[in-house]
Amino acid sequence: MIGALPGHPIEEDPLPLSPGTAREVDNLVATAQAEGRTPSLAVGVVRDGALTHLATAGGHPHPHADLQYRIGSISKTMTAVLIMQERDAGRLTLDDPLDRHLPGTAAGALALRHLLGHASGLQREPDGPWWERSEGVDLATLLAGVTPAKVALPPYRAYHYSNLAYGLLGGVLHQLTGTPWSELVRERILEPLGMRRTTYAATEPYARGWVRHPWRDTMREEPRTDTRAMAPAGQLWSTVADLARWAAFLADPDPTVLAPDTLTEMCAPVVINDLESWRGGHGLGVQLYRDGDRVYVGHGGSMPGYVAVLTVHRASRTGVVGFANSYGFRTGGIGGLGQRVLTTVLDAEPTAPRPWQPADAPPPADVAPLTGRWWWMGIPLDVTWDHAAGELVGHLRGERVSRYAPEGVDRWRGRSGPEHGEVLTVLRDGTGFPVALDIATFVFTRSPDDEP
Repeated sequence: MIGALPGHPIEEDPLPLSPGTAREVDNLVATAQAEGRTPSLAVGVVRDGALTHLATAGGHPHPHADLQYRIGSISKTMTAVLIMQERDAGRLTLDDPLDRHLPGTAAGALALRHLLGHASGLQREPDGPWWERSEGVDLATLLAGVTPAKVALPPYRAYHYSNLAYGLLGGVLHQLTGTPWSELVRERILEPLGMRRTTYAATEPYARGWVRHPWRDTMREEPRTDTRAMAPAGQLWSTVADLARWAAFLADPDPTVLAPDTLTEMCAPVVINDLESWRGGHGLGVQLYRDGDRVYVGHGGSMPGYVAVLTVHRASRTGVVGFANSYGFRTGGIGGLGQRVLTTVLDAEPTAPRPWQPADAPPPADVAPLTGRWWWMGIPLDVTWDHAAGELVGHLRGERVSRYAPEGVDRWRGRSGPEHGEVLTVLRDGTGFPVALDIATFVFTRSPDDEP
């Protein structure tokens, strides 16, 4: 085990990978480095808030958990969290048009939600030379280049990835707070989470980035630019240990940085990017990937000389982070490698369910009569009491599980499951005894023979 991550508390020490799983992950990484022709490759596995395994390959330079690489577009996930912080604080809404915060561009009617989810129709890149390999421009120059020609598609009609959108979102943050994006991300995310080796510019030790010649296998070092106004789209540098902290946050967020419900909202699809098989999509700043019955969240990243991956399975609090210091990856990309490693770990070592614990006390007197079996149209609903959470749990047909939190006298609000957001109302007879549960107008009684 590599160890728990400072800044991210865990409930207990997670188990390291078994020797067999560790060997399989190591082999995947070694094969990817050899066949992908990348100078160095580092991949970390994160479980329950800790970096539990580090697999490395290559020697230019020899990778380790504290070696910096450029993370590219993984920076966008942090920009999105900053926007959601502002939304939660009431300083903007996701339906705000861009013009409300950055007036005067041809993209002014586009909603912030569209920009976050790559559903705005904006073209991929800003004006000028390729921004990733050039010295950046200031915000005013970036905005001057947002002409009508930059709106390639009608908003929200289709997925179209846009780096430009995230340069504009960074501008929104600067205008709204008066603080540059680089300072916001450091003050609000990196410092609270203990990500001290995640920086705006390269900080030794760091891996130099290269482009490999396709036939000669020689290497050309790439420039390390300051992208300035486009920094929110891809500027940051990080390490396996630090990016593991960010993966742990995406799996189980620190509420002092972002409310867990807000992060769950970010992981809901804004747009599907693969309408034929529904294998991928985009939420509010995070990419979504479907692998069988699992959905992973995260983001890929690339800058000249570097590629990176961040992939998280939130339900099991398991993730994979990784870096390579070459632009391009001959065998299909580091993103595919990250998903293969994550699937390998989850298939070989599924998360054990939490052990059942007996309740310390019976349900409260006003709750006990609500438990047991109820019926609607011959369909059973079993209601139990979760003493630890203080919630009712409804099991419909033994398959659909919804949880309800108290909201007032005889009123409970669906907190998760199919009835999330719906109201459960307790109906009582003349003596005050509960005789039915009205769940969003569906009335459950104690007898399967009762008429609806």
